[in-house]
Amino acid sequence: MAASASASASATGLFNTKLKVGLSRISSQDRSPLGVKVKAAQWASLQAEIEAHLRKSIPVKEPVDVFEPMKEVALGAPVSSVPAICLAACEVVGGERRKAMAAASALLLNLANAHAHEQVVLADAVPAPGPGYGRNIQLLTGDAIVPFGFELLAKDEASSERVLRVIIEISHAVGSGGLLGAQHMKKTLDLDLESARRVVEKKEGALHACGAACGAILGGGTEDDIQRLRLFGFHVGIIRGMLQRGFNHQQVHADTEVALHQLQFFNPSHLLLISTFIHS
Repeated sequence: MAASASASASATGLFNTKLKVGLSRISSQDRSPLGVKVKAAQWASLQAEIEAHLRKSIPVKEPVDVFEPMKEVALGAPVSSVPAICLAACEVVGGERRKAMAAASALLLNLANAHAHEQVVLADAVPAPGPGYGRNIQLLTGDAIVPFGFELLAKDEASSERVLRVIIEISHAVGSGGLLGAQHMKKTLDLDLESARRVVEKKEGALHACGAACGAILGGGTEDDIQRLRLFGFHVGIIRGMLQRGFNHQQVHADTEVALHQLQFFNPSHLLLISTFIHS
């Protein structure tokens, strides 16, 4: 029994050592110019898959004035890493990427709707997408693509229990406790470190946490897997949101450490893609 325990401890130690070396190698590569190019290519590939799925899913039929703007609004919003982290998290727990495609698409559609609303209310809003699309069409189309995203999820082949959970996750992340709340807070708070972090926690933090959790749910992850990837996504969102607002890496160092720690519980061979989300 003692020999067995010793062998088990030795195997565990070897696994942890390999994992630390692997994460260190990934981190080093990600900071290099080559790592940046690889990361950009990987994300572009994920985004392209999601957009291709949406192009195939959004019908082009009568009335064209309704369905054509849906594609324009859905695919014209700024690219976000939230849908991509959903696909990556699915693979971390051993699931196939396609299992999370409907959820990633629904996330993209919800983000596109939020962007459409922001552009309508901004005084310096950019021109509406597509020829002849007024603000009214942009706003109404944004509202239309949200239920369409949930329709894609409802038709998904995953178990109804997991799909329902994902629908609830997304609803919470984009609602008043998440994205909408952050949009309101942004108008009322100063841009100091503490206030910026509060906004980022509700927006980028909550959205990336949702994306990662949804991927884990649909990939068949355990409850521990889901919560670890949710925490990973939350801190990844904070890192990305704070850096995008002009804060430095030192100010998000603790978030980087927490995010990396969550990955230690997963198969190292599944971590190459998702680890690239840590370093912006």
